Amino acid sequence: MISFGPVKSRRLGKSLGINNIISPKVCSYGCVYCQAGETAKKSINRETFFKPENILNKVEQHIQKLDKDNYPDYLTFVSNGEPTLDENLGKTIVLLKKLDIPVAVITNSSLLHDKKVRDDLNLADWVSVKIDAGDTETWHKINRPSPDLNFEITIDNLILFASGFTGILCTETMLVNGINDSVNNFTAVAGIIKKINPLISYLSIPIRPPALSSVKPPETEKLNIAWQIFNDSQIKTELLTGFEGTDNGFTGNIYDDILNITSVHPLREDSMMELLQNDKADFQVVKSLIQQRLIRTAIYNGKKFYLREYHHQI
Repeated sequence: MISFGPVKSRRLGKSLGINNIISPKVCSYGCVYCQAGETAKKSINRETFFKPENILNKVEQHIQKLDKDNYPDYLTFVSNGEPTLDENLGKTIVLLKKLDIPVAVITNSSLLHDKKVRDDLNLADWVSVKIDAGDTETWHKINRPSPDLNFEITIDNLILFASGFTGILCTETMLVNGINDSVNNFTAVAGIIKKINPLISYLSIPIRPPALSSVKPPETEKLNIAWQIFNDSQIKTELLTGFEGTDNGFTGNIYDDILNITSVHPLREDSMMELLQNDKADFQVVKSLIQQRLIRTAIYNGKKFYLREYHHQI
């Protein structure tokens, strides 16, 4: 299936997915957490998978079947592998632009040493780049890259691409228990992301069956520390832990407000008190959410934070 959805995305609204990589999975990485399973063919060589005109036709046919309420906000390349391995990616983006719907690409960033790949991605309206590791050793452990790739070169070209990209740029960092959830890695990754200067940096956890069954999400405290380190680096950061919600203001529904905000970022104790006051609610609501294991507390730099609990929901 070339197109699917639209699916609800906190990042992109209604996102109509486009799979431009033919099955089985072809990728430059073999990430331990990948929901598409193990990489069948590990490669950094671009090739043709589908004709651009074929992808356009499939997407047009798909859109024609949708009602107005389901009309996509973005056409998103989220592939069975790495979308930039498609040598016709740029041509396809140009064709899709005729539909007057913004185009997004979610990439692992590994092929940005190729100017043609950078040129293709520059045609997109929104690009998310993956940065899971701050050093070579961690990179190999979590992303299991092709032996033809080099960590330093990958990061250098990621920074090069970011410096010239005029669309919306985001980063995503997947955190895995015992692999890349150390303070040293959080600090190193934050340093890289600071140089990239994305609009938003997303911290995510495995919420679907991963390529390796041993993969687990980090402890809640580690997620909190990662967010705090990114925040201290003045990086606008949001959590992607499988919960939908917004982080804007208050609605009068304290239950929903707490769950929505903590699904995006940790809520400091003083902010929690202010939210309760704005919603004219009692602290008993917080106690109830903790008892239900919907939120939990964590301490960072002597301050108490409230986070959305997720272990029991995965």
